[in-house]
Amino acid sequence: MTQLNIKIEELIENKADDFAIAKVIKSEIKTYLGSLDEIFTQSSGKDFFVKHTKKIDGFIKVIYKYLLRKHFGDYIPMSNSIPITIVALGSYGREQLCVYSDIDIMLLFDDATGYNTVPIIEEFMVLAWDSGLKLGSRVHHLNDIYEAVKTDITIKTSILESRLIYGSKQLWHKFQFKLNSIRKFEQKEFVLEKLEEHKNRLLKHPLCMQPNIKDGYGGMRESNMLFWMANITYGVSSTKFLTGVLFSEQEYKVYRSSLEYIFKVRNALHIIAKKKLDIVTFDVLPQLSDWLGFKDKLRLVKERQCMSKILLSLHNIHQFTSVMTKKITRQFLFDPTNIATIRKNRISKNLYCFENKIYTTFSQKPKKLNRFLKELITFPSSVESFDPSYLYYASKTIIETKTSDTTKNLIVDILKKEHLYPIIKMLYNAGLLAEIIPTLKRIINQPQFDGYHKHPVDIHSIKTIYHIENIEDPFLVNMYDKLDKNQKFVLKLAAFFHDCGKGRGKDHHIVGQNLFKKFAKSVGIKEDEINLASTLIRYHNMMTKVATTEDIYSQNTILAFTGLIKTKEALELLFLLTYADINSVDRNLYKSSTATLLKELYLQSLPAFDNKELLKISSRRVAKENTIKNHKLFLEAPRLLKKKILSIESNQMFIKYKAEDIIKIAARAKDIDSWDFKIFNKNNLTIRITRQVPLNLGYLLGKMQFLNIISMGIYKLFDDKKFFEISFDKKVDEVDIPYIEQIITDSFDMTKKIKLKKPDISRDEIIVNCDHTDELALMKIVTKDQKGLFSYIAKVFDDFDIEINSAKIQSLKGKANDLFLISKNGTFCQNKDEILDILTNI
Repeated sequence: MTQLNIKIEELIENKADDFAIAKVIKSEIKTYLGSLDEIFTQSSGKDFFVKHTKKIDGFIKVIYKYLLRKHFGDYIPMSNSIPITIVALGSYGREQLCVYSDIDIMLLFDDATGYNTVPIIEEFMVLAWDSGLKLGSRVHHLNDIYEAVKTDITIKTSILESRLIYGSKQLWHKFQFKLNSIRKFEQKEFVLEKLEEHKNRLLKHPLCMQPNIKDGYGGMRESNMLFWMANITYGVSSTKFLTGVLFSEQEYKVYRSSLEYIFKVRNALHIIAKKKLDIVTFDVLPQLSDWLGFKDKLRLVKERQCMSKILLSLHNIHQFTSVMTKKITRQFLFDPTNIATIRKNRISKNLYCFENKIYTTFSQKPKKLNRFLKELITFPSSVESFDPSYLYYASKTIIETKTSDTTKNLIVDILKKEHLYPIIKMLYNAGLLAEIIPTLKRIINQPQFDGYHKHPVDIHSIKTIYHIENIEDPFLVNMYDKLDKNQKFVLKLAAFFHDCGKGRGKDHHIVGQNLFKKFAKSVGIKEDEINLASTLIRYHNMMTKVATTEDIYSQNTILAFTGLIKTKEALELLFLLTYADINSVDRNLYKSSTATLLKELYLQSLPAFDNKELLKISSRRVAKENTIKNHKLFLEAPRLLKKKILSIESNQMFIKYKAEDIIKIAARAKDIDSWDFKIFNKNNLTIRITRQVPLNLGYLLGKMQFLNIISMGIYKLFDDKKFFEISFDKKVDEVDIPYIEQIITDSFDMTKKIKLKKPDISRDEIIVNCDHTDELALMKIVTKDQKGLFSYIAKVFDDFDIEINSAKIQSLKGKANDLFLISKNGTFCQNKDEILDILTNI
């Protein structure tokens, strides 16, 4: 400021006008703002606030002193003698002024016959704005202050945070005397109005993935609220002076450390954005994490570390301020007429249930964990919430070093509560949830950056329980009401743990399923309940995925979906879980269109559980797909190949082959645009053919009649490609291999014909079912094994242009057992009688 004062003195000597003075000050302010990046690296939290506040104080003093020099010349009286005082208000008064925040001041003046103060005040306002200072100013006569406070709570709030910048100290002391009277004026009305205002502010800015660190949950306004209540009640100038009175030194230390971090975040946001910004947006988070010194770690990027610490700090601030604010204001909230009612609703010593809320005293002694859990179990099912007094008491619970069997049983009993949400929310707010269920530690303050979820993982999981217990969809209300206690218990377990695998670097569905199983077994939950809940966790978003991205009127889609969940019971629970999961993201997401799709998928899936055989096949395919997904070859495969492997149409392939074989077959088929084959001739001859162009299968098998077929499989892959594996009863001489290769090559000539002997098959040895599935018909032949049997059948199919989707041919102990799944988009069903006549002896 010394150099600035020298420049101003030179301008005054040169008789410069106010605009020239303002221009110099504005340039100095601009230079200062440009240096904030460097200043932030040296001091970033409260220290930055204080330094910035003092710097702004300096500019304001320069402007005021210049005006005194202008008006009084060489005869400037002592500042204490001039009845003007410049007072800082709001965040500026608290010395928490952020870079681009409004600079709130009050110009306080008093009458003095010898001074014409009004021109000085008016010119000060103009010159400050011309200098680039964004002032939020109010001007008050000393005698008007008390009346102004009576009419506007905002004025009273800002005046509570007043701080002397410069001017008459005598006037300041007079103001302080009035301030004591202002604090006592309608204290209860002030407290009640501020509490209501605070409540509405938190409802408007709840905790989310882009938190408002000023006005939102755990933000600076919560800290301000605590100060206002402490100031109005105790007259203290800082909350810390209540250490040992309202809270312990350790409690204050945790709170103050968290607040310091939020100060750093806010300062960094303003400097990065170069404007007022109090919301940690996804766009600014990468740069913010750099500014706050975070570095990427293995499986933990800097943005996740930064946001986790922000969430933790906001929680600490909210928990401390909400409890202590209640502790301070309870004297204003107390209603003596409620004493009789409260006594009537006494649960036990110092525990009360009033209007479905649990209360206790702030002096209630903490209990050991098992006794505390027993206490929770005794609460009536009507409990909807817990007072901050109970949260404070709960947070002091003495945690066991090792969880006893008794405590494990109590945890299960808690999870079986009819209304679980209020208890889980209370345990979370009291910081006990991860202590009681360590499985959930990694999701506490775990951010979600997918652009879909609006809340951190922990909040989202708890909200899912809420929406299970507060279903609004009439169809699902009816479904939920029909569940028994055990089914509701399983559903809430799945809701609570469905995202517990997040933040571990792997598929959270699988990780969550495994974590839940481990926890559930450790606390003694029944095996069948564990299996059902773990299935729901594993596939908790599958219903949404299928309903919104796949053809739900396709039987293949329905069978694949029902094969995952296996039972009608699991389907209903998954539907309810899906509803709660979507609503816990945002109530507006569960629109009528989404509800309609999910309900239609549910209704389309119900009949599938009546066909046990198809359901069994689908379940076996799902199990093999899961094995494939964890196989090294699959994990290393390109994304396109992965997609093609999982889109293989033939279920039979997943039943017959090992995971590694399926991956290799698909990888080979992906690059084939016509046909390819491979011959194995170790213990017996086996031919593997992959084709995209038509194969003259009747000709191929007819030419190979010199050998007996012991098994054959036909499998539809993807992109209109098929895979054939034909095994014969013995090996051939190596000199015959070229001959066989030529036969295979010739079999891709669809003009080739061969005369085949008609086999001996009777009509009762053939079963045909044209309603096997919506897309496939079934034909099964069980007859005596005879040479040329399948080659003849294949020729008949070729003649009728019938597409075999998959086939399983087997000969054992003189019996042929052949199964064909045939596409219904051809002529098989309409010509089945003629085909049967040709195949049999009719």
